[in-house]
Amino acid sequence: MTFVIKDCALISMATGLRAGNLSEFKATLALAPLECVYHHFWGALLHTQFDDPEFKNDFAVWVYRELRDDVLAEMLAVLDPADYADLGDLRSDIIELIEQRLEQKEWLAWVPAVRPFYFLRSQIVVFDTGKRADSVEELAELMPELSAGSVFYHVIDARRRSPVGCDDFSAWLVGLGEEYAPLCHSLAEIDPYFGSLTDLRWQLVEAFRTFLEGRGRA
Repeated sequence: MTFVIKDCALISMATGLRAGNLSEFKATLALAPLECVYHHFWGALLHTQFDDPEFKNDFAVWVYRELRDDVLAEMLAVLDPADYADLGDLRSDIIELIEQRLEQKEWLAWVPAVRPFYFLRSQIVVFDTGKRADSVEELAELMPELSAGSVFYHVIDARRRSPVGCDDFSAWLVGLGEEYAPLCHSLAEIDPYFGSLTDLRWQLVEAFRTFLEGRGRA
């Protein structure tokens, strides 16, 4: 069974929805397509970054930079979308955090943002890299060469595509037999959100390396 390495890019698409203060943001988020939540959390990993932002998702970045509310920004920044099987639950928790903050300082609802927040969604474009692996050893050799788009597609977008919410590597390994269950477990332990896609790639490299070295010593 051959593993086909693919790459991807995200095309940002306007929704026509925007918010100029926290009250508008909360109301608009409640009505926005769930694809917006996906884009502004997961899609942010593929954005070109020239700095090292303290906050991982676009909502927290906007609250910090444009509303100048450090407290709410930090509350939103700790949300990990990997903990949510349903984006609707993630959206509900975002709204709940905003409501908690407004209970502390109600006037924050009407503070005008320096710049409005524009709700976007993504269209994913997938293409074949031409790289193939017919064994775990071959896949491990290719792993350090994976682009950020390949990591995103096979780990992050895969969880949205998979009925059981797993990455493409684990789904492939399951088909190879029970002996690869420890490697699947190691991959499942990786949190794909906190860190860059480069960080995520090296965690994958390490998981495969550790498994293969352990099997060699067995």
